[in-house]
Amino acid sequence: MRKILRQYDQEGNGEMENTNTNWGQSVCGVVIRDGKVLLARHTYGAGKGLFIVPGGYTEYGETPQDAMVREVFEETKVVVEPQRIIGIRFNPHDWYVAFSARYVSGEACSDGDENDAVVWMEFREALERSDVPDLTKKLIQCALREEKGFPLLPYEGKSKQGQGYLFGIDFAE
Repeated sequence: MRKILRQYDQEGNGEMENTNTNWGQSVCGVVIRDGKVLLARHTYGAGKGLFIVPGGYTEYGETPQDAMVREVFEETKVVVEPQRIIGIRFNPHDWYVAFSARYVSGEACSDGDENDAVVWMEFREALERSDVPDLTKKLIQCALREEKGFPLLPYEGKSKQGQGYLFGIDFAE
């Protein structure tokens, strides 16, 4: 994941080509730190003017957890580490995986493109505001109950497609 961030930084402060975008797979990261959740006010589409959790589409060949780290960084300049899958939204067109994410470093700021504000908002306030959509509120609630999410479970296996990742019920706890 750090490799993804280094590559992003070296490629020019936010100017990334999206020719490799997988429009059917998207991710988000719910970052809660000191009782506050990281939210970005969207500047386009159905989410315009709304505070949502940072996220976006995966790129071909990218794991969902790496995409989440990259997307959160692109949109907020905050470095995070994925923790658990806390929700999955899907329909016949695409799917969306929500991760809880641990804050690692960085000062939250707008990307000046997809969002015009990035804030650390008290999670209780976020759950009450009308400019925070229902999906974001549900994801915040899921993150607050993180111990119920699916953690990454290491396993040994062989695959021609490379390393696989299993997120599931932690039976060892």
